[in-house]
Amino acid sequence: MMNRPAPIRVWDFPTRLFHWSIVLLFGMSWWSAENNAMDWHRLFGLVFLGLILFRLIWGFIGGSTARFSAFVRSPDAAMSYLRGNGARRAGHNPLGGYSVLAMLLTLLVQVVTGLFAVDVDGIESGYLSSLVSFSEGRLASDIHEISFNVLLALIGLHVLTVLFYLIARRRNLIGPMVTGTDRQLNTIEGALAPARPISFIAAVAVAGGLSWWVSTGLSL
Repeated sequence: MMNRPAPIRVWDFPTRLFHWSIVLLFGMSWWSAENNAMDWHRLFGLVFLGLILFRLIWGFIGGSTARFSAFVRSPDAAMSYLRGNGARRAGHNPLGGYSVLAMLLTLLVQVVTGLFAVDVDGIESGYLSSLVSFSEGRLASDIHEISFNVLLALIGLHVLTVLFYLIARRRNLIGPMVTGTDRQLNTIEGALAPARPISFIAAVAVAGGLSWWVSTGLSL
């Protein structure tokens, strides 16, 4: 009987925590908006901001597979991957890297516009709405709504891609994002090199501090 390959470490805990926190928070944010629970919606948006800031910082000082330098590849690399070339590596493939960037950028637009948004009556508004005019706040609200629809499309594409890999390529992408390890890889190329704990503490402190500052309206 053939021995199963030893699991290879792929994702560190902070990256996995970010991923599933975003999934949960997205649903909660949608629910609060649909039910006009705007106090909760603003709070969820603030947590969203902290998570995105953390992920941006983690993309430079986090575990090796979470770093932008590990998965943001050239367009040529993405096209080569589409043609079936390139070794299977731990972490995001070249196409997945572009998907991550698109998702993070859209999330950032969604959150930032929400901070400045003002409703049509000028009653419900974001934490930073006092820094812009009413018309600018309404424009932010419109972009906030548009970016939500873009985000829905990106999420749908992401889910379809995961299902494609699971069904067509017999490649489970969900399991490693839960456990952090992958038994389907037959090489250690690109395996996770974890970051130091101090890096995680620093990222949380900076992201949390900036989010708190935003909650005060950027007051000094």
